Amino acid sequence: MADHLRRFTPTPRTVHLCIDMQRLFTDEGPWPTPWMERVVPVVAEIAARFPERTVFTRFMPPVRPDDMPGAWRHYYERWRETTREKIDPGLLALVPPLARLAPPATVIDKSRYSGFAEAALPAHLRERGADGLIVTGSETDVCVLATVLGAVDAGYPVILVRDAVCSSSDEGHDALMKIYNRRYSEQIEAADAETILARWA
Repeated sequence: MADHLRRFTPTPRTVHLCIDMQRLFTDEGPWPTPWMERVVPVVAEIAARFPERTVFTRFMPPVRPDDMPGAWRHYYERWRETTREKIDPGLLALVPPLARLAPPATVIDKSRYSGFAEAALPAHLRERGADGLIVTGSETDVCVLATVLGAVDAGYPVILVRDAVCSSSDEGHDALMKIYNRRYSEQIEAADAETILARWA
């Protein structure tokens, strides 16, 4: 797979959007992503390049299942220990190497898989005049997938950092990386962090 940016060149208005790199998804939490630990240094390097251009999303469960509609209510009945009336609030925090970058990085909370499902992230990106997104985070085949497709629908070119996304499912991760490259190649590019950082001045 070629590792260069053919379509999109990051600019000073390009935003690094980091999805849900929280203690919730480490070995400390109920939804562990075993290889998050190995991508954290890569994500931190990207975020530290321009922390003021970085947005961290955090996945925020409801206080109780009844606070969510439809199938989400059933989901949190299954995962009641993750609701905010049960969980250790510290697990909702960003992992420490990223938490220390905010501020100047921005933190936006969300209650759905996609960062674009609620108004805060789209409004923030419009306000700062974002012209594209560099995407990192967890999980490749869940919240990253949903957010990337929301970004595509909103018209943002997306650069996915191949070595800075992770999943609890190797099969899901590998399948989605193929789909990102083959099915959405006009709107999504994938490259390693080294390539992206060399181009993001």
